[in-house]
Amino acid sequence: MSRVRIVLIYQSLLGIYGDRGNALVLAKRLEWRGIDHELVIVEPGQVIPADAHVYLLGGGEDMAQISAVKAIRADGNLFRGVDAGAVVFAVCAGYQICGTSFTVGDHEEVIDGLGLLDVTTRRGPQRAVGEILTSWSRPDGPVSLITGFENHGGFTTLGPDAAPLAHVEIGVGNAGDGTEGAVQGRVIGTYPHGPVLARNPELADHVLSLALGRDLEPLPSGEIDRLRSERITHVRSGRR
Repeated sequence: MSRVRIVLIYQSLLGIYGDRGNALVLAKRLEWRGIDHELVIVEPGQVIPADAHVYLLGGGEDMAQISAVKAIRADGNLFRGVDAGAVVFAVCAGYQICGTSFTVGDHEEVIDGLGLLDVTTRRGPQRAVGEILTSWSRPDGPVSLITGFENHGGFTTLGPDAAPLAHVEIGVGNAGDGTEGAVQGRVIGTYPHGPVLARNPELADHVLSLALGRDLEPLPSGEIDRLRSERITHVRSGRR
């Protein structure tokens, strides 16, 4: 491909937890490797490009989720992009709306999701708030730790067509069942903020590798490794 196109969808609706940083991380890691790229930010009322290689969705409140689902469905190009082989990386509310359904409000109104992941989300018995640490079995074999901060009232259940992204060491994850996130084809959903791709460069490179269709050469990571080690040690020392 001549240029990697990254599309951040509806920052004004799905951007309250700084998840825009995931787009900046992907762009920077491409820049460091000398790979031509373009970052496109699309707001409601604007057309979502159908030719992106990576689509990003972030966190948001209940009404923002409903508005985002309606607009994305009416636009239609996210579905066309996925059908053409694009990667979707969705965080928290973005993860929930990629499922088949989710609930909002005190009366738990059921809202149809985008159907990109075989997951359903309902209100959990308590809000999951705090540091989360999970183990991710990478497709190339090694196990990596994923760190982040979860803050969600919805609990997510996976159907047979979706697989967990990772397994929880510390935190709540999907529904307190030991799993976190979901993967189905090239669609990845996860709960942690941070932003999560800034905290977890191996996960960021996995998203890019899927989009490029090839493995990426490693980048120098001495300072990042040190900061990750300090974070992991801190989280484990305060195990909840």
